[in-house]
Amino acid sequence: MLPKALLDTIDALGHLPGVGSRTAERYAYFLFRSNPQISETISETLKNLHSGVKSCPKTFALIDADKEVSEFYSDQSRDKTSILVVEEPLDIYAIESTKQYTGTYHVLGGAVSPIDGITPDQLHIKELITRIPDDSVKEVIIATNPSVEGESTALLLQKLLTEKYPELKITRLARGLPLGVDLSYADQITLSAALSNRTSL
Repeated sequence: MLPKALLDTIDALGHLPGVGSRTAERYAYFLFRSNPQISETISETLKNLHSGVKSCPKTFALIDADKEVSEFYSDQSRDKTSILVVEEPLDIYAIESTKQYTGTYHVLGGAVSPIDGITPDQLHIKELITRIPDDSVKEVIIATNPSVEGESTALLLQKLLTEKYPELKITRLARGLPLGVDLSYADQITLSAALSNRTSL
């Protein structure tokens, strides 16, 4: 039997996505053998994670707890008449890496997935609809992931936005993104091409 402290660490690390029991064991043993300062630093950062991060009330991007809104919204150089809609906060940085988009963002907080129990009312769709007149939005770019759930969510957004704002321009990232790949893992060239060649729905 391994010492309880080591077993507890293995069990905790095993909750991370993509980390199986063997990987968790290797991570835990690595931390045990390494300089204790490494474990202390990780422990301290994790302790401050939830208290130091919050969601922007406008874009739902992740921001420091002491900020009111995201810089993607407060920055005067950003074009508020254009909103690019993504599923998760980290998807924003994938788009930003292309350096081709200067508008604002809106994070849905996931995609519609009945199997996983995620319904439209659990996403930030109502807040998106409210932003349209508030910021005089002219275009909404739907950049949900090219998956079954992402496509279903895109179609739902198109329907809701078209019904509410018939004159609103709604576009979707071009099909340069491979099916089944999350936006945050796509390379910059593919993202650049997809963003530049977006098409109307």
